Amino acid sequence: MRLKSIKLAGFKSFVDPTTVNFPSNMCSVVGPNGCGKSNIIDAVRWVLGESSAKNLRGEAMTDVIFNGTTHRQPVGQASIELIFDNTSGKLVGEYAAYAEISVRRVVGREGTSEYWLNGAKCRRRDITDLFLGTGLGPRSYAIIEQGMISRLIESKPEELRIFIEEAAGISKYKERRRETESRMRRTLENLDRLADLREELERNLQHLLRQSQAAEKYAEFRAEERELKAQFLGLQWREHQANSKVSQQALTDLDIKQEAERAEFERVGASIEGTRVSLAEATDAFNTVQADYYSVGGEVTRVEQALKYEQERRATIESDLLQTREGLQESRGHLNADTERLSSWRSELESLQPMLSEQRGAADSAAGVSAAAEEAMTQWQSQWDEFNQRAAGPKQASEVQQSRIAYLEQVLQRIHERGGKLRKELEALANEDVDRDLPELEAQIRSGEDAVKAQEEALLQLDTEVAAQRAGIERLRDEQDQARGRLQQLKGQEASLQALQEAALAEGDVTATQQWLADLGFSDSGNVYEALQVQDQWTTAVECVLAARLTGVCTESFSQAQAVFDTAPAGASILAAGEVGTGVTGTLAEKVVGPASVLSVLAGVHVAENLVTAREQLTTLENTASVITPEGDWIGCGWASRPSKTDAGQGIILRKASLDGVAAEISGLEASLETINQTLAELQESRRANEDQRRAGEATLKKHVQEQAAKVTERGARVAAVEQTRQRTAQLQADLADSGSQFETEQASLAAARSELQVAIEQMALDGEQRAALGQERDQLNRQLQTAREQAREARDNAHRTDVRVQSLDSQAETVASSIARLEQQVEQLQGRVRDLTEQLPVGDNPDAELQSELETLLAQRVDAETALTAARQLVSDNDHALREQEKLKLAAEHRLQSIYSELESGRLQQAERNVRIENLEGLLRELEVSPQEVVEGLPEGASEPEWQVKVERVAARIARLGPINLAAIDEYAKASERKTYLDAQDADLQEALQTLEGAIRKIDKETRSRFKETFEQINSGFAELFPRVFGGGTANLEMTGDDLLDTGVAIMARPPGKKNSTIHLLSGGEKAMTAIALVFSIFQLNPAPFCMLDEVDAPLDDANVGRYARMVKEMSERVQFIFITHNKITMEAANHLMGVTMHEPGVSRLVTVDIEEAAQLAAS
Repeated sequence: MRLKSIKLAGFKSFVDPTTVNFPSNMCSVVGPNGCGKSNIIDAVRWVLGESSAKNLRGEAMTDVIFNGTTHRQPVGQASIELIFDNTSGKLVGEYAAYAEISVRRVVGREGTSEYWLNGAKCRRRDITDLFLGTGLGPRSYAIIEQGMISRLIESKPEELRIFIEEAAGISKYKERRRETESRMRRTLENLDRLADLREELERNLQHLLRQSQAAEKYAEFRAEERELKAQFLGLQWREHQANSKVSQQALTDLDIKQEAERAEFERVGASIEGTRVSLAEATDAFNTVQADYYSVGGEVTRVEQALKYEQERRATIESDLLQTREGLQESRGHLNADTERLSSWRSELESLQPMLSEQRGAADSAAGVSAAAEEAMTQWQSQWDEFNQRAAGPKQASEVQQSRIAYLEQVLQRIHERGGKLRKELEALANEDVDRDLPELEAQIRSGEDAVKAQEEALLQLDTEVAAQRAGIERLRDEQDQARGRLQQLKGQEASLQALQEAALAEGDVTATQQWLADLGFSDSGNVYEALQVQDQWTTAVECVLAARLTGVCTESFSQAQAVFDTAPAGASILAAGEVGTGVTGTLAEKVVGPASVLSVLAGVHVAENLVTAREQLTTLENTASVITPEGDWIGCGWASRPSKTDAGQGIILRKASLDGVAAEISGLEASLETINQTLAELQESRRANEDQRRAGEATLKKHVQEQAAKVTERGARVAAVEQTRQRTAQLQADLADSGSQFETEQASLAAARSELQVAIEQMALDGEQRAALGQERDQLNRQLQTAREQAREARDNAHRTDVRVQSLDSQAETVASSIARLEQQVEQLQGRVRDLTEQLPVGDNPDAELQSELETLLAQRVDAETALTAARQLVSDNDHALREQEKLKLAAEHRLQSIYSELESGRLQQAERNVRIENLEGLLRELEVSPQEVVEGLPEGASEPEWQVKVERVAARIARLGPINLAAIDEYAKASERKTYLDAQDADLQEALQTLEGAIRKIDKETRSRFKETFEQINSGFAELFPRVFGGGTANLEMTGDDLLDTGVAIMARPPGKKNSTIHLLSGGEKAMTAIALVFSIFQLNPAPFCMLDEVDAPLDDANVGRYARMVKEMSERVQFIFITHNKITMEAANHLMGVTMHEPGVSRLVTVDIEEAAQLAAS
């Protein structure tokens, strides 16, 4: 398996769709710094599942999306696709049969990643599982980035262990162990929850039994409480009605008082309006006088300010004139002093000019001598540099050849030893027989697969049946719950109807009559109402006519009973039982089917649809006849009656019909419920049988799967061993041939190195004589150069000092000349200022006399205005006082009115609350199906609210002492018992599953220890072998930091040639890099990943170590695909294909590919 190509689009700097092909096992990516080379490695890590933006050199996962440049807009998503060649079939599982594997990852600006595997959308977990055990992953040893070398060497033992695990292929075992532990945790949590449920169910079962026993007492107490509550509400209603009448009269009185106070309030308000008009007129007059007063005051202020301004202005002009004259005198003094200094400086300048010319000539002459000495010294330095460059060659060649000779001697010794080891290993492999029993094992695996498939199909069929049965059970349970709820509702309705019927029958002394007949030995055929069938609309009419006879008793021994009827109890009523008679047309008997004795009573009563028809019909009948309507309005000759709601016989027939209908529905529901229960029990038994069969099938399947897994594992191990033996044999043969060829090459290189060392030593002796002669010449030239430099510096300093003095005097003279011109101008300006100020001074002895006269006149006018203002203010004050007094009267009247209004509103609110209470009481009584009047009429004399409240509380206390009542306790008890049985079975299943998971973990741990130990020893052996090859000597090994193979860390111990360092951290950067290369390559020798990516790993290495690194990569490229980024020419030479990454457009990477072999052929042609 190898990486065939990478397709990038919108990823970091690769904005345009780019395909990077890897046609060989040695591909190098080159290009200048910052052009985007490392983005190719970031792309691979990202697709393999890297979830840390920091490890991709970003702050957020969306940072991998191209973010735009000055000439390009940002893109909306980044996409990377890796194409793998799987013709070797290294991948296992469902993708082993594919010759090509495509893995793609896409991320948008919203930050959500999508993964695709061979064109099908998948999870990140699927990508990780695909490469488990192959050495590939976002942070595996197959991808070595910049800085990762030092992190690998300096990593903690626990972190280094991860690379060993990946090489051992036990990362998938660790993943399975984590999954198994997770399942164990969930199983334990389920067991804890199940134990809590079972314990709670056990407690509930005991409570449900007690609740069912309390349900009957609850119904009895509730009926008594209902009656007492109705009577208590009637008492409250009667009390509120009486209070309402008293409250209404009080509200009427308050309305009259309120009207009187409102009239007084309006009278005071009218008086206030008149006073306000007077106040407004007085206020207007006051405002006019006040405006005149303020106007005169303003004129007074204006004149006073003008007088003050003239006095201040005169003082200011006199002060300015004095200051100007003083400034004029001072400026004239400065002008005379500057004129004298300017004359002195100009004389000194004329004397310095000839001296400056002579000094400049001397400085130029000294500079020419110094330049000639400098030129002579430069020529000698060139000769010296040329000599040193030429003389360094033999010395460097001598050192290089000495190191090379030592190294080649060690290489020849190692090649000889390695050849011996390779021959011994080839002989051992030739004697092994690893492919025995493999055909027989293949046949057993095929047979096991057929058995597993058959068992899975059987389990699938059972699962389908169990699912259907569970659905049926749930449906039946729903039907069962609905039927039980309806049955409970009907039984409650039947109990209510029966209670009302028994109450009605109790008022008719039915029991006493039946007992009397029984004592005489006469037959009892039941009550009269039970023998009647009445048309629905005429039920009320029949109950009105028969009245107490409805609760009478029918007897076939009527004649005998009638003979001794004088001994019957008070209120007794009997009728003759017999065959069903026929009623007379037009009479009430026509609407009834029943005994003839009853029909004879009804035959004398005619029927009509309403009272109007009844009155008309009555006029045509005899005087003894009567007419009744369906509503029970009954009229006769000289009399009329309407039914009362309190009649004993009212509703008995209708209740009897309702009771019959409810009883029939209850019977049907009980039969249906029995059928449902039977069907449910049969279905549950069938389901349990199927579940038992399924558990047995699962155990069998589990056994087959375990046996099959063991055989597949054994076959994989056998096949891997055969393949490994074949590959190792071929590798050993190739390595043995390479060793022979390398031995001859290294021997020739050793002879050439010794010859070159001798030539270099001879040349070094000749160069020593020439170095001494050049040293003497350098000393003489140095003395001449120092003398010339000193003379030139002294002449240059003299000329510079004189030049500075000339420039200083010139600058000072120019400044003073400017100052003189400025002072002359200033003197002229000050003289003009003195003239202007003298002209501005006022003339005369008293310039303010006119303003003083105007001020006195205005002050007299202000006194008159102030007197008028005082009188107007007093008038306003008098009117305002009167207005306040009237407003006080109005406020008092308003307070009285508000008090009456508040009292009235309070009374109305109380009356409204009382009415609401009355309505609420009437509503509560309606809910109890009684009217307030009926309840009040039925109350005994002297009944009071406190007494009835005590009775209600006493019954409520008896109900409360019963505690919570569950009318469906029996059904709930059965359901709870069934659920308890089911949960017990679930507990047993979970215990068994827990034992299975614990066994799986023990097996995984055993396999992990075995594989880790074996892999560690092999990598340690390879590391110890590769380290001397990389360093040219030295020793290195791996050590475990703990005793437990499941979690022990791994430490690196390395000592380069000639060093005795105590820790790996003391190594230099280059030595750490070479140590890491040796470790990674030793891992690749054991379990080569499909490819290896190296990002500038050779950066800290010198040319000699880069050469060894390149040769080692070249050797391993026969088994492993290498993709490396480098700036080193030696590493580039080792590659078969070069891929250049450029950034011609800023911020956008592009790819240029070069085939080294084609380029070489083109150059040769």
